Amino acid sequence: MPAWLKVKTGKASLTRRTRELLADCGVTTVCDAAMCPNIGECFCSGTATFMILGDRCTRDCRFCAVAHGDCDPPDPDEPAHVAEAASRLGLKFVVLTCVTRDDLPDGGAGQFVATMRALRQRLPEVRIEVLTSDFAGNISPLHSVLDEEPTVYNHNVETVRRLQPQVRPQAGYERSLGVLREASRYSPPGAIIKSGLMVGLGENIDEVGETLADLAAAGCKIVTIGQYLRPTPAHLPVARYVPPEEFALYTQMGLERGISQVVSGPFVRSSYHAAEVASDVAVQD
Repeated sequence: MPAWLKVKTGKASLTRRTRELLADCGVTTVCDAAMCPNIGECFCSGTATFMILGDRCTRDCRFCAVAHGDCDPPDPDEPAHVAEAASRLGLKFVVLTCVTRDDLPDGGAGQFVATMRALRQRLPEVRIEVLTSDFAGNISPLHSVLDEEPTVYNHNVETVRRLQPQVRPQAGYERSLGVLREASRYSPPGAIIKSGLMVGLGENIDEVGETLADLAAAGCKIVTIGQYLRPTPAHLPVARYVPPEEFALYTQMGLERGISQVVSGPFVRSSYHAAEVASDVAVQD
């Protein structure tokens, strides 16, 4: 493992306190479920990314540590539990993500809507970022989520076009770009559209540049780029550890292609420093 891939673990007592609070509220975080390397840093600061619609995914992407298989029906109490946890953590910016629910007619959009409403009822001034699935390419569920006017709408393209079949065979590059284009078209002026991808899966610099150009054309104002880290031996192997100077190059490439904020680094994940990045884009606009 390269020297630059050293994780900030955070103070154990603060991490434990956040984890206990989240467990007490009965909520799931992608921080735990996806084995995020930033969990210590974020939990120490009292932040977390809430994962709704359960803890099992209907898809089996080759990079992802989230469990997959048969899913339970959406929990009607989940929105209230998320709102309680956000309130107890004192959050002013909440990130909601989800497992993909291809088994549900609306892909889980209704649970996003209910959770955003519960958050705003409990925390009227809260800003919300949503990171959704592709809703199997269906537009109506996407519109339902966007009608709630989240501060940031995020959908990740995950990797370059060529590697999509190996990395996430049940999704697709063009479908994801279509989701982002429609989100940009449908959202009110000033809305922030966001996407992200991993590197170290076998892509090359030109392919990353092409992806950044595609995301800019789709209307993305924020793009996150981070190092793929293999969660278990059952997942895709790491093809390469990308050095810090290459991440800096990707930042410059994204800015040159018209993306307002490119957050690029070895440990960057979709929701890493999400509040600060969204605020920076809002100031630029």
